[in-house]
Amino acid sequence: MRNAYLVIDVVIAVGLLSLGVVSLLRQGYKNPINRLFAWFSVLVALWIVSNNFSNDIGLPSQVALWANYLVFSSSFGVLIVFMQFITKLASAHKLEYFAKRLAIPLWVMCLIGATPLVVGGLIVQGDVYAVIFGPLFWLYAFCIFIMIAIITYGIVHGLRHAKGVRRRQLRTISIGLAVALPLVLLFSLIIPSFTGLFAVTEFGITPTIILVFSLYYGVVRYGLFDIRLAMVRTVAYALSLLTLSVIYYYLAYIVSLLFFQGEVNSSVGISPVNILLALLLAFIFQPVKRFFDKITNKFFYKDHYSSEDFFARLNKTIAVTTDLRQLLERAAVEIGTTLKSEQTFFFINTLDGHHVSSGTERHKQLPINDAMQLEAVNGLGRDIMVASLMNVRSPERRLMLSHRIEVILPLIRSNKNIGFLCLGERLTSNYTRRDIKVLNTISDELVIAIQNALSVQEIREFNTTLQQEISNATKELRTKNTILQQLDKAKDEFVGMASHQLRTPLTSIKGYISMVLEGDAGKISGPQAQLLNEAFTSSERMVRLINDFLNVSRLQTGKFMIDKHPADLSKVVEQEIDSLQSNAVVHGMKFVYDLPKDFPMINIDEGKMRQVIMNFADNAIYYSHDGSTILINLSVDNDSVIFTVQDTGIGVPSDEQASLFSKFYRASNARKQRPDGTGVGLYLAKKIISAHDGKIIFNSTEGKGSTFGFSLPFKQN
Repeated sequence: MRNAYLVIDVVIAVGLLSLGVVSLLRQGYKNPINRLFAWFSVLVALWIVSNNFSNDIGLPSQVALWANYLVFSSSFGVLIVFMQFITKLASAHKLEYFAKRLAIPLWVMCLIGATPLVVGGLIVQGDVYAVIFGPLFWLYAFCIFIMIAIITYGIVHGLRHAKGVRRRQLRTISIGLAVALPLVLLFSLIIPSFTGLFAVTEFGITPTIILVFSLYYGVVRYGLFDIRLAMVRTVAYALSLLTLSVIYYYLAYIVSLLFFQGEVNSSVGISPVNILLALLLAFIFQPVKRFFDKITNKFFYKDHYSSEDFFARLNKTIAVTTDLRQLLERAAVEIGTTLKSEQTFFFINTLDGHHVSSGTERHKQLPINDAMQLEAVNGLGRDIMVASLMNVRSPERRLMLSHRIEVILPLIRSNKNIGFLCLGERLTSNYTRRDIKVLNTISDELVIAIQNALSVQEIREFNTTLQQEISNATKELRTKNTILQQLDKAKDEFVGMASHQLRTPLTSIKGYISMVLEGDAGKISGPQAQLLNEAFTSSERMVRLINDFLNVSRLQTGKFMIDKHPADLSKVVEQEIDSLQSNAVVHGMKFVYDLPKDFPMINIDEGKMRQVIMNFADNAIYYSHDGSTILINLSVDNDSVIFTVQDTGIGVPSDEQASLFSKFYRASNARKQRPDGTGVGLYLAKKIISAHDGKIIFNSTEGKGSTFGFSLPFKQN
C-alpha cells in the first residue's frame, strides 16, 4: 500500500512540476499568476519528497527530524503561495492587498516551522515516526486555518464577481480544492494533532492528486495560464521522440542480429549502418511529429483553427459587399465565430464626423465618449489592447470590462485612427498570442475594405445631397406648408385660449344647476328635476370636452404633464361608471362591472386616467344600440393591469382603424351616428396611456361592436 501512495505522490510531484515549468514558457514568467503557480509546484514537490522521508523509521532519527522540519515549512509555504495565487486569480483586490500585508509574518512563521518551536522532536510510533509538537505549534495551526479562510473567501468572491472564462477556471479549481483540501487537512494535521496518530500522515498528500487533475482540466478545457499550445507541442515532441526511440531500438536490434550475430561493439557507433539509421530517423521525424500534432490538437486543442483558411474566408466575406454596415456585420460574425468570442463589433468613424457601430447579435454599444477616451490613450499606436494584460487599476481596463470587451484592435490608416475592432471574452479559453498575431495580420485588410466602403458611402451621400438640392427647388410648396403649420399653430392657440375662457362660465352654470337640484332655490317638481339633470349632464360633458381641448393644447406646447401617485384603480373605475349610470339608463343600457377584490395599488395620474376611462365608457354608450349591455373588466395579468370596455355597437370600419387614434380623426360611421363629436378623446387616451408606459387595447368589427382598453405595467409592493 505504501508503494501505491508513493507512486501517486510521484505523479503529483511530476504533474505539478511539469505544469509549473510549462507555465513559465513562451514569456509566461511575465504573468504573476504563472510565477506564483510555479512556486506552488516547487513547494508541493519539496513537501512530497520530505514527507516520504519524515516517516521512514529506517532512517536515523536526526535525518527524519530534518525531513519533518521541511514538511512543516514547505507545507506552510504551499498555503502562503496558493493564497496569493487564488486572490490574484479571483481579482479580489482588497483581499489581495490584505494577503500581501500578511505575507511577511506568514513567511516568518514558515521559517519557524522548520525549528523545534513547532517540531519539538520525534518518537517511534509503530512503523512510523510521531512528532512531538513544540510550544508554537498551535500558533502555526491557527495561521494555517487563517490562510484557508482567505483562500475560501477568495474563491467565493471570484465565483460571484468573475465572468466568462475566468469564472469557469475558478469553478474548476474550487471543485478540486473542495475535495482535496479537507482530506489533506484531516490526514496531515487534524488527526495527528488531536489523536496523536501519525500513521495516516503517510498518505496525507495523496488527495492532492484531485487538485492536480482539476488544474490540468482547467488548462485543457479553459486555457488556464495560457499554456495549452506549449503543453500540446511538448506532448507532441515527447510522443515523437518516444516513437523514434522505439523504432531506433528495434532497428538497431534487427541490424545487430543480421550483421553482428547479436553482438554490438564500439565500432557500431560510427558504422555506415548507424549513419543510415540516423538519416532514416531524421527523414521520418517530421511526418511522425505532424501525426502526433494532429492527435494532440484534436485532444487538447479542440478550438484550434487554420489561420490560412480563416484569412481566405475573411477575404471572401469583405469582398462581397461595399455597404459599410453589412461589411462590418459580416466581418464581425466571421471573426467572432473563428475566435469564439462572446461578442464582436466594429466602431468606425465616418467621413462626415459621425460613427457607425455594427457586429454580432446583441453586441454592446460603445459610447462615443468612451471611444474618444480609448483613442486618446492609444493615439496612433497599432498595439492591440488586451484587458487581462493591463494594469488592474487602469481606467481604460475598467472601461473595457464595463462593456464586456477583452480585446481592442485599433484600425489605423494613413496615420489616422478610423475606429476599433472590439472582441468580448473568448467562450472556450483566454485569447492566445497566436490569436493576437492573427488579428494584427488582418488589420490592414480590414482597414482597406472599410476605407473603400466609406468612400462608396460618401458617393451615395453626395447623390442624396443632390436629390435634396433638387427638392429645395420646390420652395413654393415648402412655403405653403410653413403657412399651413402656422395656421395649425394658430388654431391650437385659439383652441387653448377659447377653452380657458369657456371653462369659467361653464363651471358657474354647473354649480348653479347643482344648487337648484339640491333645493337651494326652493322645491322643484319631478319634470323640472329631470330637465335639470339633463342640463347638468350636458354641462359635465361640456367641461370634459373643454378639458380635452386644453390637454391637446398642452400636448402641442409641451406642457402636458403626468403626476403619478399610488391609487386604487378599481375604485376609480367604479366611480366613473357610477357617474355615467344615469346617461346609460336614459338609453336603456346597463354597465356590467365586477369590482375586483384586494386590487393592488399602482402609480397613476388619477385625474387623467379618469379621462381615459370616462372616454371609453362614454363612447360605448353613444355608439351602442339602445337596450344593449356594456361589459367593463379590470384584472391583473402577470405584471400588467388590464382594463377593457366591450360594447355591441356600430364598430369601426377595418380600413379606418389604423387612423382611429389620430388627432381630430373620426370614423365615417361615427360621424353619422354622432355628428357633434370632436375626435380628440381617443387621441388623448393614447397619449395618456403611453405616458404611463402602457399600451392601448383595441379590437373592432364593423356592425358587431368594439373593445377599447389599456394595459399598464406595475410592480406589486
